[in-house]
Amino acid sequence: MSKTSAPSLISIARENGAEETAPAVDLGARVRDLRKGQGWTLEQAAKRAGLARSTLSKIENGQMSPTYDALKKLATGLEISVPQLFTPPANDRINGRMAVTRATQGTAKATTTYEHELLGDALSRKQMLPYRARIRARDMAEFDGWIRHDGEEFLYVLTGAIMLYTEFYEPVEMRRGDSAYYDATMGHNVISTSAEDATILWVTSLT
Repeated sequence: MSKTSAPSLISIARENGAEETAPAVDLGARVRDLRKGQGWTLEQAAKRAGLARSTLSKIENGQMSPTYDALKKLATGLEISVPQLFTPPANDRINGRMAVTRATQGTAKATTTYEHELLGDALSRKQMLPYRARIRARDMAEFDGWIRHDGEEFLYVLTGAIMLYTEFYEPVEMRRGDSAYYDATMGHNVISTSAEDATILWVTSLT
């Protein structure tokens, strides 16, 4: 293991909380992106907003400037605030990366205390390191001091029972379904307390 573009409508949006420095947004394209992001058809989104399908279609295609009442209905239907209709997403870059790891096909990495199976290993430059671990250690004496590293860590017990030892807290016994989120720069070790080796899912941040 070693984180409408009419000026009056934009003014209304700013008064309701939008940033003054926000770049101009194509309302029609923004609404279309928000609708598709929810996986809704024109009919579904129009029904949720209480608007006619033709009205929503005209808004998306820049063929009409909606009234403020229509904007409020649209925002409610899309489950956002009115200012968000005029605010671009914080990160509009979609890299589309995905990696599927089939059962037992992760990359194996063994240590004296754990057997790791790295998940999503086909992707480089990840921001998280997910892995499944079989806990072989049964005593803290099996470790050469604390394990510590940069980032934060999430632990979820899949099978068996474990004892989570940390530098600043009392040991915590955990069983299947239990989880913990902690600062990984804090010393930590895990041992299995069940008859069989426990297995856990670990996710470590890499930023």
